[in-house]
Amino acid sequence: MTIRDPEPLRHEDFLRHPPDFSLVIGGPLYQLLRRTHLADDALEMIRRRIVVAVLITWLPLLLLSAAGGQLWGSGVAVPFLLDVELHVRLLVALPLLIAAELVVHRRMRPLLQQFLERNMIPEAAMARFEAAIGSAFRLRNSVTAEVLLIAFVYGVGILVIWRHYVALDATTWYAIQSEGVTKPSLAGLWFGYVSLPIFQFLLARWYFRLFIWARFLWQVSRIELRLVPTHPDSLGGFGFITGQVYAFSVLAAAHGALLAGFLANRIFFAGGALTDFKGEIGVLVLFMMIVVFVPLLVFVPQLAEAKRKGKREYGVLAERYVRDFDTKWLRGGAQPGESLLGSGDIQSLADLGNSYSVVKGMNISPVNKEDVLRLAAATLAPILPLFLTMMSFEDLLRKLLGILF
Repeated sequence: MTIRDPEPLRHEDFLRHPPDFSLVIGGPLYQLLRRTHLADDALEMIRRRIVVAVLITWLPLLLLSAAGGQLWGSGVAVPFLLDVELHVRLLVALPLLIAAELVVHRRMRPLLQQFLERNMIPEAAMARFEAAIGSAFRLRNSVTAEVLLIAFVYGVGILVIWRHYVALDATTWYAIQSEGVTKPSLAGLWFGYVSLPIFQFLLARWYFRLFIWARFLWQVSRIELRLVPTHPDSLGGFGFITGQVYAFSVLAAAHGALLAGFLANRIFFAGGALTDFKGEIGVLVLFMMIVVFVPLLVFVPQLAEAKRKGKREYGVLAERYVRDFDTKWLRGGAQPGESLLGSGDIQSLADLGNSYSVVKGMNISPVNKEDVLRLAAATLAPILPLFLTMMSFEDLLRKLLGILF
């Protein structure tokens, strides 16, 4: 099966019918999903993909653990049914990673059209803009990239990261200690060579997509955009780019769920407390802020320059107008018999003041407080249930009753 790059559009066709911008529709896996009727051109059939993913990654572990006696019992420190991290990873985080594809696709699809409809790209720079789009699409469709991701997952994700930094140092459903040697169970073999690689590949592919997104934004930021400092979105007409932040909320929730499962196992089986992991929680929130917001900051220099230029130009315009206004109405320059009542000069003066206020209040960063809080909330939401481990159910009920009554 070969993956072909999309046919390049002629310049005139591009201006009339810009292609949809998608980080997720492309690549060998997407083509495989289409051939197996698990996806279509619009990336629908999301429930079908989630069910198939769970059937491949989680159900065999259930059956093999039951056959090997690690499903439930005292023979292992962490039986299968009590492994919270596993269930959260494969039944919560994995579906969220799949669902995030549809959310990101729908949010980003009209992105190129927005650039053109708002006349953000100068005609002289249109070729560079089209080149940036083509480069992003080629990376997205790259067979080599996905092969390298698979190699990374097995060579680093499984053999190094998971075995040395994630796996519990105890007898579990996936690893049995015998005579001082830890050997994987049948369920552990499936987990290590099928379930976990699938999850890590989907996660690594998201990081690759975020790299494509950041690279595309950087290339566009090298173009001198046609920003209008009086635009009511307070970003010179560039406000539509901040809407893409919401597309990554589901991805942030998947990361929060992944950490929540990790912490749950350490709390339930290793004697840890939620307060012991404040650093890990803070690092995760910071990580999501970096991967989502930092790529947008490449536009700060252009936004700052547009604001400085706008203040200077509108300042000169205001100076000319207020001097003429002063000369006409305060220094006797009005025509004989001309009445101030009914004149549009006062309203024009007010409108000019409002325009200058808009320029003065223009933001130089496409990241605002609301975006930061929304992303932080999406990341922390899956971790909130772990606060219940800090108090008993009776204490929690007593506190709630005290608040209500």
